[in-house]
Amino acid sequence: MLKIAVAKGRIAEKVSELLLYTSDYRDIIDLNSRKLVFADKANGVVFFLVKPSDVPVYVGSGAADIGIVGKDVLMETKDSAYEIMDLKVCRCRVVLAGPSDKSGVRPIVRKVATKYPRIASEYFNRKSESVEIIKLDGSIELAPIVGLSDAIVDIVETGNTLRENGLIVYEDICDITARMIVNRVSYKMKNKSINIFASAVSEAIEGGEANAQSVVMG
Repeated sequence: MLKIAVAKGRIAEKVSELLLYTSDYRDIIDLNSRKLVFADKANGVVFFLVKPSDVPVYVGSGAADIGIVGKDVLMETKDSAYEIMDLKVCRCRVVLAGPSDKSGVRPIVRKVATKYPRIASEYFNRKSESVEIIKLDGSIELAPIVGLSDAIVDIVETGNTLRENGLIVYEDICDITARMIVNRVSYKMKNKSINIFASAVSEAIEGGEANAQSVVMG
């Protein structure tokens, strides 16, 4: 069986939508159920839903052959798995953001709150700026409001949450999408099965893009 770990939440929803464009995998994942494991013996695959940050752990240990997770998680963990595909879904950005003083000039940043300390550290190292990184797990927008930090490094999609809390984007750090990763041993031992699944997903991505284009044109 080909074991596939999928990040819970928005990525699982988008993967489920993508699989609708495949012939072999379209009816396996049921997000309306409370199940975490979805097996299809006929097609030799089993999907299981896990916390996004755990996907590289499952893949790296060999508990999963394939993982589907956001690029942000991969950048933060620096896992050794092969990244073989950009699924082009769940598009968002990692940004440096903070309070607006309406000057249009980025203020000096000495303290940064973030869920992504590695990404933040590498960003400021590239800019040769010395900052204190404060690791938080939730409500990142609150940190500069109450004075815990000068700014935040976080993921945004529309920017609405930032605006609602009086924050603005100072600088874009990188673009993020969902990616497919593969265990290194599995890539050798289950190469055929992995390539079949990856090809089906690749065709589904093309099918989804074509369908979206036809809707726009229509």
